[in-house]
Amino acid sequence: MRVDQHLAPGGGPAGVAAGGGAVRGRIDVRERAYRTVTEQASATLIGVPRGDVKVDVAEHPAGIAVRIATPLPVPDLDDTAAIAEGMPVLDRARHLQEQLQERLSGILGREVTRITLTITGAAIPERRRVR
Repeated sequence: MRVDQHLAPGGGPAGVAAGGGAVRGRIDVRERAYRTVTEQASATLIGVPRGDVKVDVAEHPAGIAVRIATPLPVPDLDDTAAIAEGMPVLDRARHLQEQLQERLSGILGREVTRITLTITGAAIPERRRVR
Protein backbone atom coordinates (compact mmCIF):
# COMPACT_ATOMS: atom_id res chain seq x y z
CA MET A 1 0.00 0.00 0.00
CA ARG A 2 1.29 3.44 -0.88
CA VAL A 3 1.30 6.37 1.52
CA ASP A 4 -1.36 8.15 -0.53
CA GLN A 5 -3.85 5.29 -0.24
CA HIS A 6 -6.36 4.83 2.55
CA LEU A 7 -9.00 2.28 3.31
CA ALA A 8 -12.57 3.37 3.89
CA PRO A 9 -14.43 1.90 6.89
CA GLY A 10 -16.06 -0.71 4.61
CA GLY A 11 -12.64 -1.94 3.46
CA GLY A 12 -12.57 -0.23 0.05
CA PRO A 13 -10.03 2.35 -1.00
CA ALA A 14 -10.57 6.03 -0.22
CA GLY A 15 -8.65 9.20 -1.08
CA VAL A 16 -6.44 9.10 -4.19
CA ALA A 17 -7.19 5.42 -4.84
CA ALA A 18 -10.91 6.25 -5.16
CA GLY A 19 -10.32 9.39 -7.21
CA GLY A 20 -10.20 11.78 -4.22
CA GLY A 21 -7.58 14.45 -3.49
CA ALA A 22 -3.96 13.79 -2.60
CA VAL A 23 -3.04 13.20 1.03
CA ARG A 24 -1.02 16.06 2.45
CA GLY A 25 1.77 15.61 4.97
CA ARG A 26 5.22 14.24 5.43
CA ILE A 27 7.03 11.46 7.21
CA ASP A 28 9.69 12.30 9.80
CA VAL A 29 11.99 9.57 11.03
CA ARG A 30 13.51 10.42 14.38
CA GLU A 31 17.23 10.14 15.01
CA ARG A 32 16.44 7.58 17.72
CA ALA A 33 15.06 5.24 15.07
CA TYR A 34 18.13 5.80 12.90
CA ARG A 35 20.35 5.11 15.92
CA THR A 36 18.57 1.86 16.84
CA VAL A 37 18.69 0.51 13.29
CA THR A 38 22.31 1.59 12.89
CA GLU A 39 23.33 -0.11 16.16
CA GLN A 40 21.75 -3.41 15.15
CA ALA A 41 23.09 -3.37 11.58
CA SER A 42 26.58 -2.38 12.74
CA ALA A 43 26.72 -5.04 15.46
CA THR A 44 25.63 -7.71 13.01
CA LEU A 45 28.17 -6.68 10.37
CA ILE A 46 31.06 -6.27 12.82
CA GLY A 47 30.24 -9.46 14.72
CA VAL A 48 29.77 -8.15 18.27
CA PRO A 49 26.73 -7.97 20.58
CA ARG A 50 24.48 -4.95 20.04
CA GLY A 51 25.06 -3.77 23.63
CA ASP A 52 28.77 -3.33 22.89
CA VAL A 53 28.13 -0.91 20.00
CA LYS A 54 27.56 2.79 20.73
CA VAL A 55 26.21 4.93 17.89
CA ASP A 56 25.59 8.64 17.35
CA VAL A 57 23.65 9.75 14.28
CA ALA A 58 23.46 13.30 12.93
CA GLU A 59 21.11 14.22 10.10
CA HIS A 60 22.18 16.77 7.49
CA PRO A 61 20.46 17.95 4.31
CA ALA A 62 23.05 16.05 2.25
CA GLY A 63 22.70 12.81 4.22
CA ILE A 64 23.57 11.21 7.54
CA ALA A 65 26.81 11.24 9.53
CA VAL A 66 27.40 8.28 11.85
CA ARG A 67 29.85 7.78 14.72
CA ILE A 68 30.35 4.20 15.88
CA ALA A 69 32.35 3.05 18.91
CA THR A 70 32.81 -0.71 19.10
CA PRO A 71 35.25 -3.44 20.05
CA LEU A 72 36.85 -5.23 17.11
CA PRO A 73 36.67 -9.03 16.97
CA VAL A 74 40.13 -10.59 16.90
CA PRO A 75 41.17 -14.23 16.81
CA ASP A 76 42.36 -15.98 19.94
CA LEU A 77 46.11 -15.44 20.45
CA ASP A 78 46.60 -19.21 20.58
CA ASP A 79 45.23 -19.54 17.04
CA THR A 80 48.36 -18.61 15.05
CA ALA A 81 46.85 -19.67 11.73
CA ALA A 82 43.93 -17.27 12.09
CA ILE A 83 46.27 -14.46 13.13
CA ALA A 84 48.52 -15.07 10.12
CA GLU A 85 45.67 -14.98 7.60
CA GLY A 86 43.97 -11.93 9.15
CA MET A 87 44.44 -8.41 7.84
CA PRO A 88 45.93 -5.53 9.87
CA VAL A 89 43.61 -3.58 12.18
CA LEU A 90 43.68 -0.35 10.15
CA ASP A 91 42.85 -2.20 6.94
CA ARG A 92 39.98 -4.03 8.68
CA ALA A 93 38.65 -0.75 10.08
CA ARG A 94 38.76 0.92 6.65
CA HIS A 95 37.04 -2.10 5.08
CA LEU A 96 34.36 -2.06 7.80
CA GLN A 97 33.73 1.66 7.18
CA GLU A 98 33.13 1.00 3.48
CA GLN A 99 30.82 -1.95 4.19
CA LEU A 100 28.90 -0.03 6.85
CA GLN A 101 28.45 2.99 4.59
CA GLU A 102 27.07 0.85 1.78
CA ARG A 103 24.81 -1.28 3.98
CA LEU A 104 23.48 1.58 6.13
CA SER A 105 22.71 3.71 3.07
CA GLY A 106 20.60 0.87 1.75
CA ILE A 107 18.84 0.15 5.04
CA LEU A 108 18.16 3.75 6.04
CA GLY A 109 17.16 4.91 2.58
CA ARG A 110 19.40 7.97 2.87
CA GLU A 111 22.99 8.51 1.87
CA VAL A 112 25.46 7.98 4.70
CA THR A 113 28.02 10.67 3.95
CA ARG A 114 30.44 9.98 6.77
CA ILE A 115 31.26 7.14 9.15
CA THR A 116 33.65 7.65 12.03
CA LEU A 117 34.68 4.30 13.48
CA THR A 118 36.33 4.19 16.91
CA ILE A 119 37.78 0.87 18.05
CA THR A 120 37.30 0.66 21.83
CA GLY A 121 39.00 -2.68 22.41
CA ALA A 122 39.27 -6.25 21.25
CA ALA A 123 36.62 -8.94 21.46
CA ILE A 124 37.58 -12.60 21.24
CA PRO A 125 34.67 -14.66 19.94
CA GLU A 126 33.74 -17.59 22.16
CA ARG A 127 34.41 -21.01 20.71
CA ARG A 128 31.41 -23.26 20.83
CA ARG A 129 31.68 -26.99 20.82
CA VAL A 130 29.90 -28.96 18.20
CA ARG A 131 27.85 -31.80 19.64
